[in-house]
Amino acid sequence: MSWLNLPNSLTLLRLALTPFAVAAIWNAEYRRALGFLIAAGVTDMLDGFLARRFRWQTRTGAYLDPIADKLLLTATYLVLAFSGAIPLWIAGLVVGRDVMILAIAGAALAFTTYREFPPSRWGKMSTAFQVAAAATMVVRLAFPSPALVTASKVLLFLAAFWTAWSGADYLRRGISMALKCKV
Repeated sequence: MSWLNLPNSLTLLRLALTPFAVAAIWNAEYRRALGFLIAAGVTDMLDGFLARRFRWQTRTGAYLDPIADKLLLTATYLVLAFSGAIPLWIAGLVVGRDVMILAIAGAALAFTTYREFPPSRWGKMSTAFQVAAAATMVVRLAFPSPALVTASKVLLFLAAFWTAWSGADYLRRGISMALKCKV
């Protein structure tokens, strides 16, 4: 099967939407940004569903999909922080955890025989709260409301907590992997 199938095309569309969402947030066009983020979310749900339902999974898709997700999420956090909508330390925590995970995976690829790096349940929890917090923040900016201010603060706190928790867990797993391996 060719790597360029419908699910991978949807993933590429998500990648293409990322700079538009980021630019809209940076330019304080929050409703427009929300539209791009919703479209990106729909492509994320559809590409996975189609790949599983019709067995259109490819090795390219297995790599490209999480890259598209992380790029969109990381860029959203960075632009929200640099525009002053969220504290810079939260974006730093999100980006720092992902850089640490990449460093651990890179070291494992370079120095061990490990080739599978499944996300942990804490990593999935962290991602869920990161998505919820970023989405709520953009909704809050697009449609200001006291209830959304409170919700966005709570979700940002939970995203920060689960990001730190999952980062510590990935670090623990990385150290455990390094101690078990034969170089």
